[in-house]
Amino acid sequence: MNGKLLIPAAEKALSLIFNVIDGQVKGNIRRVLEIYARHRVGVRHFCSVSGYGHDDLGRETLDKVFAEIMGAEAAAVRVQFVSGTHAIACALFGVLRPGDEMLSVVGAPYDTLEEVIGTRGTGQGSLKEFGISYRELALTSDGGIDWDTLTHSIASKTRLVLIQRSCGYSWRSSLSLAEIERIIEIVKRQNPNTICFVDNCYGEFVEDREPPAVGADLVAGSLIKNPGGTIATGGGYVAGRADLVEMAACRLTAPGIGSSGGATYDQNRLLFQGLFLAPQMVGEAMKGNHLTAYVFDKLGYPVNPLPMAPRRDVIQAIKLGSRAKSIAFCRSIQQNSPIDAYVDPVPGNLHGYESELIMAGGTFIDGSTSEFSADGPLREPYTVFCQGGTHWAHISIALEAAVDAINAIDSL
Repeated sequence: MNGKLLIPAAEKALSLIFNVIDGQVKGNIRRVLEIYARHRVGVRHFCSVSGYGHDDLGRETLDKVFAEIMGAEAAAVRVQFVSGTHAIACALFGVLRPGDEMLSVVGAPYDTLEEVIGTRGTGQGSLKEFGISYRELALTSDGGIDWDTLTHSIASKTRLVLIQRSCGYSWRSSLSLAEIERIIEIVKRQNPNTICFVDNCYGEFVEDREPPAVGADLVAGSLIKNPGGTIATGGGYVAGRADLVEMAACRLTAPGIGSSGGATYDQNRLLFQGLFLAPQMVGEAMKGNHLTAYVFDKLGYPVNPLPMAPRRDVIQAIKLGSRAKSIAFCRSIQQNSPIDAYVDPVPGNLHGYESELIMAGGTFIDGSTSEFSADGPLREPYTVFCQGGTHWAHISIALEAAVDAINAIDSL
């Protein structure tokens, strides 16, 4: 079916879901407004300092605001975090010690954590090289959590449980807050001292609460994903128990400095404004997810999540089944991006990833996945992953072109 005919029909079919998302966005914006008012956020907080970053009132207030939004005791929001993976690595290296064990309860983590953990690569100071062991619980045959095994999985040396909220590059359902809460309850029942750490990337503002509000001890994520609202120019965050946040901050800076340092280099206004915009941007991305799923499901491709399923993050996966279709899809997204539309994405290798990738990212912030982008590892079954989007109407325009590109391959 022609993309220009299929997309409007999909938009009509999804109108009720779009209305539900708008209601959720309103609730999250109200929550942010109330917290900003409670902390008396003003223009004075947009000022910054240089050098060591001492006594940065804006940064200190943003930490408190962010912590309350997360339902946490404390937070460290820093432009010095290079990426979500960097924030996660600081959390893991900050909390874990030689002889400890880390357990992943949702199968293998996202590709970029493999070298952090030490399951791939050597000589760069992975957790494994520091004497920290790693274990993971395999997913069930249908891609779910193995709840039965989880009930007796915590050993005496299991210091930390890794809970990856988003599906990453795996074909499984991303986790709802209810499932995260259930995981934490099962873990704490076995050992209340085991730290429950959530990789929160792609999940912020998808629901009306965040993992610390349901018992997570520590979470981490990227500001060029959901919470940066598409305008934060970089950075990441950790949030949770105050002692654990400080331990993570000591790995970002140094022991004795911790969260007291880190100049924000005139970024405070963007960080506050991005956080305010984040619920709306996440809502638009969720609409785009539903639209993408509906369209490609109608075309006969496996999609995850399904078109009408509740969203648990801002990622939509499509099994296209061939290398040519994956490349054609990403090229169409790039050609309908506001930035670098003239660029032709080609497969290549990227630091931190095991497989060759195809990536479309015509975004204002380089690498931002809160803006509309698509990528995927070029390996069987050739799945592409769409993320983000500032407005579902832009996503619909890009999808029209992608449908036509895929259909052209089928007609050859």
